[in-house]
Parts: sequence; structure tokens; C-alpha cells
Amino acid sequence: MRTSTNPLTTVRNLGILAHVDAGKTTVTERILYTTGTTYKRGEVHDGTTVTDFDPQERDRGITIFAAAVSCSWDGHRINLIDTPGHVDFADEVERSLRVLDGAVAVFDAVAGVEPQSESVWRQADRHGVPRIAFVNKMDRAGADLDTAVASIRERLHPVPLVTQLPIGTEDGFTGVVDLLRMRALVWADGADTPEEGPVPDALSEEAARRRRLLEEAVAERHPAALEEFCDRETLTAATLAGALRDLTRTGDGVVVLCGSAYRNRGVEPLLDAVVAYLPSPLDVPPVRGTHDGADEERPADPAAPMAALAFKVNATPTGRLTYLRVYSGTIEKGDTVRDAGTGRTERVGRLLRVRADRHDPLERAVAGDIVAVIGLKGARAGSTLCAPDAPLVLEPPGVAEPVVHVAVEARRATDTDRLASALARLTEEDPSLAVRTDPETGQTVLSGMGELHLEVAVERVRREHGLEVTVGRPGVAYRETVGAGVTGFVHRHVKQDGGAGQFAHIVLDVEPREEGGFEFRSTVVGGRVPQEFVRAVEAGCRDALAEGPLGGHPVTGLRVTLTDGQTHVKDSSDTAFRTAGRFGLRDALRASRMVLLEPVVEVTVTVPEDAVGGVLGDLAARRGRVTASETRGGAAVVTATVPLAELFGYATRLRSRTQGRGTFTARPTGYAPAPAEAPAR
Repeated sequence: MRTSTNPLTTVRNLGILAHVDAGKTTVTERILYTTGTTYKRGEVHDGTTVTDFDPQERDRGITIFAAAVSCSWDGHRINLIDTPGHVDFADEVERSLRVLDGAVAVFDAVAGVEPQSESVWRQADRHGVPRIAFVNKMDRAGADLDTAVASIRERLHPVPLVTQLPIGTEDGFTGVVDLLRMRALVWADGADTPEEGPVPDALSEEAARRRRLLEEAVAERHPAALEEFCDRETLTAATLAGALRDLTRTGDGVVVLCGSAYRNRGVEPLLDAVVAYLPSPLDVPPVRGTHDGADEERPADPAAPMAALAFKVNATPTGRLTYLRVYSGTIEKGDTVRDAGTGRTERVGRLLRVRADRHDPLERAVAGDIVAVIGLKGARAGSTLCAPDAPLVLEPPGVAEPVVHVAVEARRATDTDRLASALARLTEEDPSLAVRTDPETGQTVLSGMGELHLEVAVERVRREHGLEVTVGRPGVAYRETVGAGVTGFVHRHVKQDGGAGQFAHIVLDVEPREEGGFEFRSTVVGGRVPQEFVRAVEAGCRDALAEGPLGGHPVTGLRVTLTDGQTHVKDSSDTAFRTAGRFGLRDALRASRMVLLEPVVEVTVTVPEDAVGGVLGDLAARRGRVTASETRGGAAVVTATVPLAELFGYATRLRSRTQGRGTFTARPTGYAPAPAEAPAR
């Protein structure tokens, strides 16, 4: 039962999302400072931030690992996760979004919506996470709130509900007009808190106009607000705030605020908006899971059976930390919990409230909490932990397929086993990394989401494990697909070895599937292939997708139809038909016209206007296709689609071509046919 006295109403679990360099970590630091959690402002450029505590994060000046912190504001506890903004670490964002109830999306006031802003926004859309937007860096030259809001509307397609008007522009940005309460909030130089006052005369007319636009936009989308608007031709601040809360939580609108986190301007109103508009654990639907094949819900109730999802694992010198979102029930120090995926039971050694790399001990955690646990040995990211007598499996976060790989080996033969152990620990902490042994060369191959992702992983092996490793040149993960298929392909599997034999006869049609992926269907009639054998054929076909005929790459983008078949009274079995499906599809693919696919990315290059010619020529030489070019903030912004294999080493080349003034970002867009000269392996 939801009541105002329920302590869960004062909890907010939110993430900070943005493109790299939009200011996520600085926003997080100012939130910690403003709430009194820290007593000194951490700075990214000084390497003194709380959430970017890893040495590599401080060296590189970017967020690499999602970091959880907890703070209090206006009687509410805010559990906050600072997520990475670089595309190579999108899997960290995915795992964080899976356990969050809301998010703050941070945008650069000059650049507006950038490529990774769009990617993380789409990720939040998939998870149904309500958001508010914070337009940061209002003190920069070229900063413009209206332009940034227009890019949010055009590229992300939400309904932006702007609740503030900036006071001053660029370097003269000193505060905001709160359009709900029609008041001015001004931060004096060096002041940590704003001074509240009336709206400046010079802005009163513009503030009234924008307040009217806000009221009209809200009334269009909220029935109760529309009723009041029709009766009174205006909305009270209370009605407006309630409607904004409802529109935010349903996703029908996105509240937009602005400020300069670096100068500590706009943080208090942002915190007020988090408390006022983003949902508590009670405002989101009960978590859904499965038990014995049936769907089951668990409410956000401390008295319900315990269910929690592990979303991050971190091996530290003091022990293995497993980060949990507790969805229902209560978990206490010393409790026995069950890993629903493996069926194993484990004991909770200690519970910790997390503040990045610092922790405070807890005796118990209840529904709605985000905490860390010491003592769990087998839990992985995505594992469901539940009460032993009330099993439930929650949907784990999705894991993206790696697109880049490098060969790694220890410089000293005596360190081979240590390297294997170090790589195993890395993949345990980061499921988007994969390790395999190349069957032809015997090399250990590390795969990940991008060049930087692999650089960070290898550097961790060197720093944390003290290993000297040799790294090969990066390569990309190719795929194979069907260009033109075959019809009526017959495969017979017959085996006699003295005992019961194996017999399976199948007829397959193979054709391209434009949507990608794999689809299997059966049109067999008359019971010529029983249903259980049809499922075995499908399983065999899926086995065959692991290695295609062109170079042993995974196969995607095809539809297989089982059209006919025969069975034998004694010798037909699931095993026989699965084997027939595997070898039958393998041979059918060899008879088809296959196409090699390579990963492609959308690259956004920002350079001085005098360097555009050289950049365009270089992109063309890398088989890039320019899709857009514009001038933004005195710089040229070029967008192009480029094969990932052509981007290795591009950062260095771009810096040299632009005397260090050029930057670029890239985000995956899928696969495209590779040229005939592309390597098969």
C-alpha cells in the first residue's frame, strides 16, 4: 500500500547519462558537494573526483567504469550512478540503466545532442527510464539554451518542457529564472548557494512569454492541467509541478533545466527537480521475473520475498564486491541467498553503502536500495539473487557482441597461467569482454567493444597484475550473410556403427533475411517430420551459424525453412536430426552466395574550418561516406559512415592533421558488405 509515510517514497535511484565531455562527472561532483557528501569540489582535470577514482580514469580524464554514490537532499536519499560517456563502454551504461528508476541526461549547451547522447537516450528509451535534461556549460562561448533544446527535440524526439530561462549569456551567465515560481536564482562569484529574488525587469516580459508556452505545452498533454487551464486560463505552480511530475514519469515530456556545473550554478534546482519529478521505487511497476516458466511480480515491499539483481562485479584488493539493486524484500548481513540462475546458495558476508571507492557498513538493505555485497563468490553481472524459499529469475541486462579483437600473450612463458587468470577476472567484471583461443594459431584473443576498451583492459592487466604482455594489431569481428540462397537443398544423415543407427532426411530452403538475425520455420505437412525432430533441426541449424563458409565468421541475416523430410522407425532421433540440421545448413551455405559483412560506425569529426579539406580527403581514403556537414560554434562538424577496420589509429592521424585541434567520436551503426579484398579471417 502506497502511503506518504512509506520511506521508499523518499528514495531516488538515478543515473547521469551523456556524451563524453558533456560534464557528467562534474555534475556528479557538484551534487556530492552541494548535498554535503563531500567538502571539497572534485575536478576532472585535477584528478580529484570521487567517482573517477580509477588511475586510468584520472590519467585519461574520462569515465570508464560506472560508479555508484549515495547522498541526501531535502529529506530524500539519492542513489546515483555516474555512467561512462564513451561509446566503447556503452555496456556499462546498459547494465546501469537496467537497475535505475530515473536519469539525468546532460547536454553540452554549445554542441547540443552529440552522437553518444543519442545512443544513451535510445538505451534509456528501451528500458523505459524517465529522464530530465540538464543543459550544461551555459558559461561557454557559443552556449545557447534554445539551440540545445531544438537539437533535443529534433534528434531525440521528446517533448522538451523548459522550466528555466538563463540570466546572462556565455561568460556572463549568472543564474536562472524559475518559470514555475517566477523567481530569479542568482549565484554570485564564489558563492555556493543562490540568492533568490524577483525576476529582473529586463527579463520579465520574456519570462512571462516562456511561462505561457510552458503552461500551454503541459495543458495539451495533461487532462487535469487542461481542465484548470480552460477554467482559469493559467496554471498554478502546484498544478504545473504535479503535471510535470506525471508527464516525466510517463515519458510524455522531458523537463529541461540549465546551468554550469563547473561554476556550481544550477545544481540546487537540478536536485529539486530530481526529487520533484523523477520516480521513487514505489512509482515504477513491480519487477517481473519468471519461476518454473510462469511470470511473477514482486512489489517494492521490504516484507515481500527478497529479489535482487547483480549489475556489476568488482574485484578489489580487499575482496570481491557485487553491486545489487534490491527490488523486493530485505537482505541482511549473514543472510543466505540463492543464485536463481545456478541454484547455488551463498552467504552474505557484509553489506555496504557505496560512495565510489569508499564504503560504509550496513546491517540491512531493503527494497529500493542499491548496495554492494562482500562474500558472494559465484554471482556474475546479471545474476538474480533471491530468498532460498522463493526463487525468481529476473531478466538480466543485455550484453553487446564484441566488434574488435587483439591477440595478447605474456612476454615470459612462466606468466602464461597468470595472464589467463587475469583475463578471466576481467571478463568476470566486464561481460562485454570475451577471451578465446584461436584454433589455428593457438593465440589468446581478447575481444571488446572498441580500441579504447581493449587498451583499458590490457592496461589493467599490466597495472593490477604486474604482467608484461605483448599485444597484436587490432582486428574487427566480421560476419557472414546470405546474398542468394538455395531452394530444396537435400541432406541425408545416415550412420551405422553396429548398434542403434542414426537416420535423418531433411529438405531446406535458405534465403536472405533483411532484418538480420536468424529465423527458422517449418512447412512440413502430414507428420513427415515429428515436431520434436523439427525442434532438433532448428537447434542444429543454430549450431551451424557459429562458423560460416567464407572465413569461419558467425552467420546472420538468413531465414531457413524446413520443407520436407523422412524418418526411420528405429534409427531416427533428436540427435540424428540435430546433426542433420547442423551439417545440412553448413552444406547449404556453401552452395549459397555468401557475403562478408564488416562493422561500420558513424563518425562525427569536429575540426577548425581551415582543416576541413584534409579531413574530408582522409575520410574518403578510409572508405568513409560523408552524410552531413555543418558549422557549429565556429568549428566544422562532419558526420560520416566509416568501416571500423579503417579507424584504427585515426585519433593520432586526426591530431597531426589539425595540430591537435580536431576531435572525433564514433558509434556503431551495424554491419555492411565488405569489399572483395577484405580479409576472410
